[in-house]
Amino acid sequence: MITLPRYDGRVTRNPNRDADSREEAGDTPSLAALMGFAPLPAALSEKVIGAQFRAVDRMIAFRIALGLLSIAFVLILYWGAAPLWLLAVWSVASLASIVPPMRSFFARRASQYEGLPPGMLWMHAIGMALQGLLWAGPMLLLAPKGSVLEVASLWTMTTCLLAAVAMGFHATPLAAGLFLTVVGGASVQMMLRAGSRELAVTVAAFSLLMLLTSLRQARQFGRQITTDRQLADKRETVSLLLGEHDDNRTDWLWQIDTARRLTGVTRQFARIAGVEAEALEGRSLLELLAGPAWESGQIDQVLHDIAAKFKAREGFANLLVPVEVNGSRRWWELSASPRMDEGGAFLGYRGVGVDMTVQRETEDRFHRLARFDPLTQLPNRLHLTEALGEAVEAMRRWNTRSAFLMIDLDRFKAVNDTLGHHVGDKLLEQVASRLRDTCGSRAFCGRLGGDEFAVLMPDIRDAAEIEGLASAIIDRLSQPYEVEHHTLFVGASVGSATGPRDGTSADELIRSADLAMYRAKEEGGGRHFAYVGSLHVEAEDRRKMEMALRSAIENGELRVEYQPVVNSTSGDLDGFEALLRWHNPEFGEVAPSRFLRIAEEARLLAALDAWVLKTACQEAARWPLPLRLSINLSPEQLWDADLIPRLEALLQGTGLDPRRLELEVMESIFTRDGSEAVRRLEQVGALGIGLALDDFGTGYSSLGCLARTRFRTIKIDRSFVAGAAAGQEEHVAILRALIAMATSLGIETTAEGVETEREVELVRRVGCTRLQGYYLGRSMRVEDVRRLFTRNARQSDAA
Repeated sequence: MITLPRYDGRVTRNPNRDADSREEAGDTPSLAALMGFAPLPAALSEKVIGAQFRAVDRMIAFRIALGLLSIAFVLILYWGAAPLWLLAVWSVASLASIVPPMRSFFARRASQYEGLPPGMLWMHAIGMALQGLLWAGPMLLLAPKGSVLEVASLWTMTTCLLAAVAMGFHATPLAAGLFLTVVGGASVQMMLRAGSRELAVTVAAFSLLMLLTSLRQARQFGRQITTDRQLADKRETVSLLLGEHDDNRTDWLWQIDTARRLTGVTRQFARIAGVEAEALEGRSLLELLAGPAWESGQIDQVLHDIAAKFKAREGFANLLVPVEVNGSRRWWELSASPRMDEGGAFLGYRGVGVDMTVQRETEDRFHRLARFDPLTQLPNRLHLTEALGEAVEAMRRWNTRSAFLMIDLDRFKAVNDTLGHHVGDKLLEQVASRLRDTCGSRAFCGRLGGDEFAVLMPDIRDAAEIEGLASAIIDRLSQPYEVEHHTLFVGASVGSATGPRDGTSADELIRSADLAMYRAKEEGGGRHFAYVGSLHVEAEDRRKMEMALRSAIENGELRVEYQPVVNSTSGDLDGFEALLRWHNPEFGEVAPSRFLRIAEEARLLAALDAWVLKTACQEAARWPLPLRLSINLSPEQLWDADLIPRLEALLQGTGLDPRRLELEVMESIFTRDGSEAVRRLEQVGALGIGLALDDFGTGYSSLGCLARTRFRTIKIDRSFVAGAAAGQEEHVAILRALIAMATSLGIETTAEGVETEREVELVRRVGCTRLQGYYLGRSMRVEDVRRLFTRNARQSDAA
């Protein structure tokens, strides 16, 4: 147990007292720090700004009351002497200036004055300067219109304001100084305009006195903060001493002699060190802290720092030391100061230790969670961005080159949709392992999120290195995966950017690699694409096109065209398929394949589909019976909770017979939630609306779709039609089988993309019900459709 020296009334000279005093003075926030011009002491940085605003806010009610009285005083004083509009404008501005400080006050009080940024001092100062300009207004604009008595009255009110600010804002000296300078300067100018230099000098002296008083009070405020902290430290030490016999405490007292040997070992210290107190007595502190590393000499740097402090007989505080206790790693935080006897002779050190293991392990966990992806254990986006920033700095300093690769998995969404996110997560874990093995030590890889990964090559010599690693990544990630008895196939698309050519900052390189990666996916995936400057131009065009598409409906740029669908037996017109077209003044006629992809990425597809559905149904209601209308129903529309009510209202409003409406869906809708998709389609069919399965035969579950949902029509993809017409026996057989199966189920068939006479004859011969394609008719504008009906009607009348 440590025995504290008894106090016998004599003053003991401590040669370190002056140094301690200088250290305490160094912890006192300077006037520049209180004004925001210099950094605050580390020990006080979290508390000073909150204390400043807490002191300022204590008098907020008094300041507001004084401000309102001052506004009323100015109005009474100059009512009739100054233009009414000028008084009104100034009054409104003055009242409005009270609102921001009040909002800031409530925000600070809600946060309990914690976490306030240093920049708030500057915002507060700017606000006070603006208020000073407002109060300078009467002196510069209104005073010349009044008498000498009115000028004296205005100055009397101004002295109250100056005194109130000097007293109430001493904790924020920058704000007080700006207000006093502005208002004091305006007061001097007012007296000079009144023709009294003597009063101007008096006013200047008073304003300067208020400014100096405010600054002096600010210095006292800074010293008071330091005093409060020192008292808190002393209270903490007393609490520590009083809790010396509490076995649950994680802190303890320790002391060493001049040979750095432990003396007076406390029970808490022995318990936390895992050694009996008698065994610790007389043992070297540094040897205890170093543990097994003491013999090898490979001790932690912090122990070298402590040894240097011991040698220089300097105090230290809050040094975190790794320690091995009974085979486990612990973290101790040590603080100490030299001990002197009454004659000033050095006796050793006395200090405090705290076991910080739990806090350190918690911090390490938070640090890892903040910088590593919890699923794949790869560095996350934050960690990757930091590493890329370091590479950019190295490029700038050492004139090196770095590469950043972005990787997106191909066909991963299908895995999630069909097998669930659990299998998807297992797949991502295997992808991460393969990526880590492929990159090895030559690159730094991580996960950005979802199915996107990234690789940083911090120092490259030529493009062949990038191409080689990208190819290796694609090959490795494209090999089959075994996940919970499923054999899965996914690919990878890679985009790369090289710095400093493709970007001189982390954000620029990430953007360039991202654009290159999307180009690789657009070109079919499973390949690597290096960034080129034109990609940025294309991205900007896409952004402009997206903005134009958002307002295309309101601007009347969209139109619906109708492509004929013909009965294969009679050759008569059976109906039309509605197709969306867009003509923009800047981009001209935009291909549907282009703007529909942009609409899907921007989540605009549902709005466009709804507009097409409404427009086409209104038009189809005018057509002669029994012509039918076919419209594509996107997944976004199908999953819309308001789809059924919207269809009911549309049919009722247009009068269109639901049997004449046919909605086409892609079989991919069943991969998200098959049972829910079936239920939604059954609701649509219950309205009497026909259902068509588009691009039949090109997916993975076509037969399953037919088994679960009653379709009126299946549309055979053009690839089968073209292949059969070209003489490919496999396609002919598939075409015959599809049509035979549909006929047996009582389902009509429509051959899409019929473009030649040979294709027409072929699909007729195999029994296809309906035909659609350029050979039979291209899409028509609504005016052409109406003229077609008018011409047919005239021909019928003539016959």
